[in-house]
Amino acid sequence: MILYIGNNIKSKTNNVTYMMTLSNLLKGEGYELLMTSSRKNQVLRILEMLLSIVKYRKSIRYILIDTYSTRNFYYALACSQLSRLFNLKYIPILHGGNLPSRLNSSAKFCDLIFKYSYRNIAPSNYLKDAFENKGYETIFIPNVLEINNYKFKKREEFTPKLLYVRAFDKIYNPQMAVYVLSELLKKHPSAKLCMVGPDKDGSLQECKNLALSLNVSESIEFKGLLSKIEWHKLSEEFDIFINTTNLDNTPVSVMEAMALGLVVVSTNVGGIPYLINNGFEGILVAPNNTDRMTVAIDNIIINTESTQQLVLSARKKIESFDWSKVKQSWIDIL
Repeated sequence: MILYIGNNIKSKTNNVTYMMTLSNLLKGEGYELLMTSSRKNQVLRILEMLLSIVKYRKSIRYILIDTYSTRNFYYALACSQLSRLFNLKYIPILHGGNLPSRLNSSAKFCDLIFKYSYRNIAPSNYLKDAFENKGYETIFIPNVLEINNYKFKKREEFTPKLLYVRAFDKIYNPQMAVYVLSELLKKHPSAKLCMVGPDKDGSLQECKNLALSLNVSESIEFKGLLSKIEWHKLSEEFDIFINTTNLDNTPVSVMEAMALGLVVVSTNVGGIPYLINNGFEGILVAPNNTDRMTVAIDNIIINTESTQQLVLSARKKIESFDWSKVKQSWIDIL
């Protein structure tokens, strides 16, 4: 049996978590999996994780541990050390875009987790390189998308209709999207921006206030939190996906945009340049550089033929992340 430790909390929008996606795919290959935890209370969550290890220790063959850079890092620390106590093989799956910083700030704790793991799995070569530079052997296995679930829309032209799908959180710099729209409107009066995502730290209201101060509120729609099905359908009304983040790993929403046929314009941070080959699968600009992102979008609108090639190349890249291509890597480990 495989015990999978991570966030199994049911989404308000019925979105399927990566944990659920991977678990279901592994079950389809014949593996028996138990998932924990679905507790919302953090204390109860860590207790359930640890108790699951104790309870099933005699039947566990491997433990998969979703590993992030913030407070969830300590879940991974606790679970990995209990696994070591029982001589169980555990496999951290690295997700946090800020994990490279954690390698420096918590070096001793990182040694305890990653030095003694059975395998370390990185969904991006960005994290793989960061971990191997610290001496931790790491295997690259990309995040899985079931490509048949993503309807590719071929666009004959690209208009200044922008879609943002991330949480409203300062690390994702959502206000930059509002500034970009403001600049675009000077040349393209029909430009529109739709922002999808939950508010994490008050950034949603800050974006609304900024839109009012820039006099662009009529050109922005704030949709809040939507399910995957809802925002995938909504994406058909837009042509350009903007990712304004200051910190990132390999965001699934960007991967999904590439699969759906949107052209991606993103800041060049973290794992993004490992996912998108600049100028071939999307456009990358310096973080917090409104002018460069605006120019990039303007060039996309003007150069339809080359933009269509970008989109096709991006879709081909994401097709390589389909389970049919990725599953053998997991089978080899398990």
